Amino acid sequence: MENREDTIEKMYYSIGEVANKLNVASSLIRFYEKEFAILNPIKTKGGNRKFTKDDIHLLERIIQLIKVEGFTIAGAQEKLKIKPSKEDPAEEIKLKLLKLKTFLLELKTNLS
Repeated sequence: MENREDTIEKMYYSIGEVANKLNVASSLIRFYEKEFAILNPIKTKGGNRKFTKDDIHLLERIIQLIKVEGFTIAGAQEKLKIKPSKEDPAEEIKLKLLKLKTFLLELKTNLS
């Protein structure tokens, strides 16, 4: 019998959960939040950030642009203003590969 918690997806994730999922420090996520206006997680009255799946996908894209493709902050900001064309599957493939890499790193961590 499957664990019920494994089958139910969360609507919101804490900054710690997102940092673990993306294999980055929480401080990097806070930095990107300041630098990228389009990244705007919900904040509770206590000041805690709550990230949606869309926020996480955007963070994955930011990390891809900066850490993998070598864009500067300004370059990544400009790139994110341009919506990827449905005609150009390269952007979609890059995101899928980044997700796969993140999954494999997470799997490796869990096996250790």
